[in-house]
Amino acid sequence: MSRIGLDRPGKRLLLSGNEGIARGALEAGVQVCSGYPGNPASEVVEALLEASKEFDLYVEWSTNEMVALEVAGAAAATGLRALTAMKNLGVDVCSDFLMTVNLSGTRGGLVLVTGDDPAAHSTTTELDTRNYARLADVPLLEPSTPQEAKEMTKWAFELSEELGLLCMVRSVTRLSHSRGVVELGPLHRERRKPEFAAPPPWTSGSSTFTCMFHDMLHQKMRTAAEKFETSPFNRYEGPENPDLLLLTSGPSYTYSAEAVELLGLQDSVGILKLGTTWPLPEELLFKHLSHAGGVLFVEEIDPFLEQNVKALAAEFASRGLGPLNFYGKKSGHIPAVGELNTELVLRALSGLRGVSYSPRPPEYASRGEELVSGYVPGRSMAFCPGCPHRASFWVMKRALKWDGREAVVTGDIGCYSMGLLPTGFSVEQTLHCMGAGIGTACGFGKLERFGFDRPVVSVSGDSTFYHACIPALLNAKWNSSNLLHVVLDNSTTGMTGHQPHPGSGVTASGEPSAPIRVEDLCRGIGVEVRVCDPFEVDEATRTLQEMLKGKGPRVLVLRHPCPLTEGEKRKRRPRVHVNQEKCIGEECGCMAFCSRVLGCPANIWDYPKNKAKIDEVLCTGCGLCAKLCPAGAIVVEEGG
Repeated sequence: MSRIGLDRPGKRLLLSGNEGIARGALEAGVQVCSGYPGNPASEVVEALLEASKEFDLYVEWSTNEMVALEVAGAAAATGLRALTAMKNLGVDVCSDFLMTVNLSGTRGGLVLVTGDDPAAHSTTTELDTRNYARLADVPLLEPSTPQEAKEMTKWAFELSEELGLLCMVRSVTRLSHSRGVVELGPLHRERRKPEFAAPPPWTSGSSTFTCMFHDMLHQKMRTAAEKFETSPFNRYEGPENPDLLLLTSGPSYTYSAEAVELLGLQDSVGILKLGTTWPLPEELLFKHLSHAGGVLFVEEIDPFLEQNVKALAAEFASRGLGPLNFYGKKSGHIPAVGELNTELVLRALSGLRGVSYSPRPPEYASRGEELVSGYVPGRSMAFCPGCPHRASFWVMKRALKWDGREAVVTGDIGCYSMGLLPTGFSVEQTLHCMGAGIGTACGFGKLERFGFDRPVVSVSGDSTFYHACIPALLNAKWNSSNLLHVVLDNSTTGMTGHQPHPGSGVTASGEPSAPIRVEDLCRGIGVEVRVCDPFEVDEATRTLQEMLKGKGPRVLVLRHPCPLTEGEKRKRRPRVHVNQEKCIGEECGCMAFCSRVLGCPANIWDYPKNKAKIDEVLCTGCGLCAKLCPAGAIVVEEGG
């Protein structure tokens, strides 16, 4: 039995925020779940996958977030409860459907879970998805703890059905991946029968109906605002007339509560914690703003509450709300970018309340800085040992050098985004969003008439190819764009946890599915395509060099399985070691090529002997370093 499927109401478990969301969905009776892998939200779908058989759920990894929301929207249109989960940037992808399904409404509960990433730990931007709730006019809930994540998700389904409207639940990295005590509630095992009434609710056909649906959406949001006034997820703690009111949401509430307690300001500082952040509970806000001497907004990432509450305060002036001092991101008291923590809130409170506080003794801080600077080695981001992308980028670096025409190389989102860095030999030159590599290459590839004579190469992974590259490849074929698209195919969605994709041969639940090969899709639209193993370095380099001379759209698939998944299938791996008698070290020749340039974490340095060495614990036996070692000092023993 899965952890989140435990049928013991009242039992207390240590769950992550993502597991809490998944448990809340089970307690609400979810029947369909979809998503596309993306940190920090991936584990919501994975937890429901684990429970899918015992609860008769349909769970899928979709090809992209747009399709994921459409799949869930279709299920909810038949009266089933459905959930889709994605990272913040995924909401960009599904936003087109989001802006219409809000108008069409829903019969069954429809919940969109978004995982935002303050400080961009695993994203290219700090996109704050709360802005989409305001843009689409859909209710937004923000849990602060794993327990609230469970309760809010469960309530979101009920609210969605009552309003006939999609609801958003927004988590952030620290909540998604932190753990807390969660008390289990009763499981909802009712299985609804899907029924779809004609005409389809999401087809209008005229501007008259569109305006009618838009007006209905506003009515639904007014109802939501009324319900939010008495929501148990909003609460105030502190004196009746605080000198300073902290207005906060999500995990920022926990930082705020701790900071107030550490400074001993409970008698003068109040905290209004909002769990329902769009639409805002206006009467609740008016009540507490009327009693506050000033307001400090504590939130991640954008000044979402700060801007919206300030706008309300202007309206409240006609009701007698006097001038208030507002502090937050605009005033500089709260950082405008990155994650928050208790220390940052302490700093803001200390300055505003005139209270001195040092989070640690000066001598402790000094000693910590000394240890970090003197004893902790600097580490750069690197591909895993044996990663085929390292071989692929070496092949590309080599072929582009031989070509000599200074190609433009456009990158994409995935493990191979590190092609911008030394671990990918700094081959890539651009990085935007999924699919933008080949999309921008379409543009570069049509500039020859204006005198642009550099080759154009775009890079994507296999999962990204299915997600977002196919329309651009069609565009390249249709408009005869002169580009070479390189697909780094490691047979998995490696960056987010090795989830399957259309080329993997299995579905999310592990059922066999005929793999959809990249080369078959290319051939189907008449695009030249070739397939190589990047570890066959010479052959792959020659092939890439030849294809650089071609015209029109071409595709090269560099295919080799990710060692983190392939390693599970191999009982024995080759042993790779250094013949130190042959190794010329730093004295001449290669200048420590294997550790200095190749950069595999398994290629280390034997400092006493001043020779290269292999960390055989990390080594996967791929043998790339042995093929590239100028002195032939690295030995591969099969079956070692």
